[in-house]
Amino acid sequence: MTELTFPAGFRWGTATAAYQIEGAADEDGRTPSIWDTFSRLPGRVRNGDTGDIAADHYHRMREDVALMKDLGVSDYRFSLAWPRVQPTGRGPASPKGLDFYHRLVDELLAADIRPVATLYHWDLPQELEDDGTGGRAGEGGWPRRDTAERFAEYAGLAAGALGDRITTWTTLNEPWCAAFLGYASGVHAPGRTDPAAALRAAHHLNLAHGRAVQALRAVLPASAEVSLTLNLHAVRALTDGEEDRDAARRIDALGNRIFLDPVFHGRLPEDLVRDTAGLTDWSFVRDGDLSVTATPVDSLGINYYSPTVVAAGTCESPSPWPGAEGHVRFVPAPGPRTAMDWPVDAGGLYELLTRLRDELPGVPLLVTENGAAYDDYADPSGEVHDPERIAYLRAHLAVVHRALADGVDVRGYFLWSLLDNFEWAYGYGKRFGIVHVDFASQRRTPKDSARWYADVIARGGLPPAG
Repeated sequence: MTELTFPAGFRWGTATAAYQIEGAADEDGRTPSIWDTFSRLPGRVRNGDTGDIAADHYHRMREDVALMKDLGVSDYRFSLAWPRVQPTGRGPASPKGLDFYHRLVDELLAADIRPVATLYHWDLPQELEDDGTGGRAGEGGWPRRDTAERFAEYAGLAAGALGDRITTWTTLNEPWCAAFLGYASGVHAPGRTDPAAALRAAHHLNLAHGRAVQALRAVLPASAEVSLTLNLHAVRALTDGEEDRDAARRIDALGNRIFLDPVFHGRLPEDLVRDTAGLTDWSFVRDGDLSVTATPVDSLGINYYSPTVVAAGTCESPSPWPGAEGHVRFVPAPGPRTAMDWPVDAGGLYELLTRLRDELPGVPLLVTENGAAYDDYADPSGEVHDPERIAYLRAHLAVVHRALADGVDVRGYFLWSLLDNFEWAYGYGKRFGIVHVDFASQRRTPKDSARWYADVIARGGLPPAG
């Protein structure tokens, strides 16, 4: 096998999220997010884990940037903690909260690493979730339209403070998860199970994105890159039968086009509206909203881990697929699986990249998350051997290279994740990092995959297998 060389200037990065690594949950004025609250509810997170300390990145930031410098990454994708920057979700920014990000950005730039900031990676200030009509808890959050306006205000504050040094900004990370895992199935914060509210949340997240793009454009230099990151689903019908293909259509509408169509075409998918008519009439979409959601962006980030195989049938309730429960069942894909029990299938990433090439011509793409959790551990010598992760990464980078050869404008690849971290409802039981974290001591140990990725970056491509 020959070496697969990537284009000059290809962005080699890694990625994290604030609540998953920062810790310092109540320091320097940070207030609770919905994940702080959710993780304290009995039975919601494995072992009762919380992000109170996580990987303690707030206090070990310089050590972590040094790890990235050793890897040779050109870019680091991280998220700002909204309740650290704007503790109540309203009003002025917190100088102490911003100070951490000032120091992080300065440290990255000194290491010749481009900072890539995500404004929202699921840590909504709890006060906004509680800010319902009449002050009643449980009626606020993303199902409430005002949250989109609050997000735009926060975006402007963050860009005003950091936009002189951060040149790449992402509004939202995986709004599908925020809307449907948070408000439909309830397995993510805030843990609500209201499918109609979840559909409102999806629209208001799209609206928040558009308003934030406008707020960022008003503050940032014209050269800044403004983006959105979606966890698009590589949806496959189990058979070519009409009912299975209709199941795939439904999931494509709920998983992909509910965001792609408003953001890039200024419209709602007509079949989505029909499929969900029993839940909502979509009257929360007001005149002018879809022109806001379609405010142009400079690139699109794609997060991909595994494909989704569906057939006609039924799925469990409460489900993250409003309106699809009585029509769709999810089928385990064949092949090896990660510690998350997710199938390993790099072909799904190729399917998404080529689809976007055809559907969104002229929109540059970034693979903003890709990686795998395995049950790796430090051996008696202190080494962490993770050959399965290396094989996973190699396979997915190979299809990125193939997509480039087939005319897809892919500008970069961000490996998830730099560090083992708080893996949401799984707590600390799932390890995605290429750097092992002993959470008791906070000791960092680069795994074999970290050394492998550093070699890929140094070469500018994949070495021959063997």
